[in-house]
Amino acid sequence: MKLKAAVPGIILAVLLVTLYAFRPVGLSDTRQPRPVSLFDGKTFRGWSGDTVGMWRIRDGALVGGSLERELPKNDFLTTNQSYKNFDLELEFKLVGRGFVNAGVQFHSQRLTNPPHEMIGYQADLGDGFWASLYDESRRNKTLVKPDSALIARVLRRNDWNRYRVRTQNGRIQIWLNDQPTIDYTEPDTSIPQSGLIGLQVHSGGPVEVSYRRLRIRELGNF
Repeated sequence: MKLKAAVPGIILAVLLVTLYAFRPVGLSDTRQPRPVSLFDGKTFRGWSGDTVGMWRIRDGALVGGSLERELPKNDFLTTNQSYKNFDLELEFKLVGRGFVNAGVQFHSQRLTNPPHEMIGYQADLGDGFWASLYDESRRNKTLVKPDSALIARVLRRNDWNRYRVRTQNGRIQIWLNDQPTIDYTEPDTSIPQSGLIGLQVHSGGPVEVSYRRLRIRELGNF
């Protein structure tokens, strides 16, 4: 090998090693993990709740409630694992008569009194609440809600809809069928920003809610 031909290659190698050594911290180290499934479509593995009288699995979906009777109380199926910053995607279908409502809890915990309730944020579902952010069993109010004209345009009633909830360091965003509905930053630093994810079926009805294709991608603290 001739020395003149080798020198440019040596210089290039040195430059590449130097650039790698002094690359910005986190450029390649902070790649977010890939989304993972929260539900295998066949079993309740990873979930807890009333899987005898209230929740069942049908056609690859978690189904709660009943179209044969009214529901006397709220009920939740929850993950066994807690989550902090994440991007959650799922599909839902909500059907029924009378007061028909459900929702996706997050940064939440089960209460002991009453034991069937949860406390925390809820990405709400149902007339007057679609794709809004509710504070369940705490402030007991809608924190922010989307424009009703947007909901009327994008919602597919009595059919499958896509839902996305992204939460990172106190900022909460919700999308319905790929349309952004709310963007909220929690002003109260005492409000927990981690906890269980729960699927709610609300009292009332008769009502039945189905959830499927639940996938979560955990995010970093930045």
